[in-house]
Amino acid sequence: MAERLMLLDSASLYFRAFYGVPDTVKAPNGMPVNAVRGFLDMIAKLVTTYEPTHLVACWDDDWRPQWRVDLIPSYKTHRVVEVVEGAPDVEEVPDPLEVQVPLIRKALSALGITIIGAAEHEADDVIGTLATTATMPVDIVTGDRDLFQLVDDERSIRVIYTARGMSNLELVTDRTVVTKYGVLPSQYADFATLRGDSSDGLPGVAGIGEKTAATLLAAHGDLAGIIGAAERGEGMSAGVRAKITAGLDYLEVAPTVVEVVRDLDLPQPDTQLRPLDDDQRAAAVTLAETWALGTSVSRVIEVLATTR
Repeated sequence: MAERLMLLDSASLYFRAFYGVPDTVKAPNGMPVNAVRGFLDMIAKLVTTYEPTHLVACWDDDWRPQWRVDLIPSYKTHRVVEVVEGAPDVEEVPDPLEVQVPLIRKALSALGITIIGAAEHEADDVIGTLATTATMPVDIVTGDRDLFQLVDDERSIRVIYTARGMSNLELVTDRTVVTKYGVLPSQYADFATLRGDSSDGLPGVAGIGEKTAATLLAAHGDLAGIIGAAERGEGMSAGVRAKITAGLDYLEVAPTVVEVVRDLDLPQPDTQLRPLDDDQRAAAVTLAETWALGTSVSRVIEVLATTR
């Protein structure tokens, strides 16, 4: 089997699992386990469908890094429920999901699935680094469009986009991004910077929408080219030039916030998928029985049994 690395945007997936599986699914102690079961079912389906040989659950060790907030204070502000001095702020997470996150980590570990996070960085940055340094084709599983910036047909990096649900997964390649947005994946971070993203608290350049952003990038290549053209008064209308000029302070800092980090110093554990040995299998089954994870754990065990 040809080697292929699958990178999971873990929080994106367990949030989707939480809202996609009824919270009536509970452990014997009454704790909901819908997100755990849904997340494991996703893994079983993804491994069966796309046949990765290596798998990493990428983790938000810091979902809202201070260095990004310092550059754009509105970054993810609407999701903050508690500001913590000297530590990551507390994200708005439904209580029934929050109590399941430690169990998700425990289940992944029991199944031999590697978890990687990085201090002061988001899962996106872990994904960016692992995809950039990979020596094999890469599938990135996420519902976050920001990761389209990593798509690269030449290096066989694609996104398995989950926004329309696990029954309607979309494979995002260079052609997908060009067809949908009118920009190359290598331009997507600049495109997102110009357009903005209210879900992340990124204001964008006032008055510049997707269509104008794509037109500017087609004409000038990148943000530096657009800014240079605006300063020279070339290649755009006076109105668009005025909007770009008015947004220069934002454009100076926003790219650092929007672009994923690709050069983190990460651990290099063995990420290859393998069948569980007898002891691992027994421990995973015990975990499943304790927390009523039943068929969700057994499905992953069965899928792992087919790997090499």
